[in-house]
Amino acid sequence: MRTLPHPRTGQGAAVLGVLTLAVLEVVALAAAPRADRPVVAGALVGAVAAAFAMGAAVFHARRRAARRARHRLGAAVDESWFTASTMEGFPGEAVRRRLLGPDAPSLECVYTAWVFATQGYGPVWIAHHLDLPDELTRLLAEAARQRH
Repeated sequence: MRTLPHPRTGQGAAVLGVLTLAVLEVVALAAAPRADRPVVAGALVGAVAAAFAMGAAVFHARRRAARRARHRLGAAVDESWFTASTMEGFPGEAVRRRLLGPDAPSLECVYTAWVFATQGYGPVWIAHHLDLPDELTRLLAEAARQRH
């Protein structure tokens, strides 16, 4: 069974960068002459606002790209993925209970998640890329592990 590495999102590096920037700002403000502190503080606030706007734009662009990729992934799946051999061991009864309700995922999406689970993809990866509930992807991954 193949396991995929945990994706590195850069969140730790971002936190370290923000903390370093905060320390540098405090040092710059403390080192500035008293008469220049309002100007220095204004420049620092402007830099922080620009960094925040840039971070928000990058975050928004990544979310939009992830949505497009998820849509393309769903569109690329055809019926040849769901043969009798690939669907062997599918926990139909347990999944059926989770497909009832207003926010239930489509059956094709659940079948796609099953195929990924049988190929060794982890429940976290499947939940993230197919936008499925964690509980459902854990159920599919466990059933896929028992299948082999």
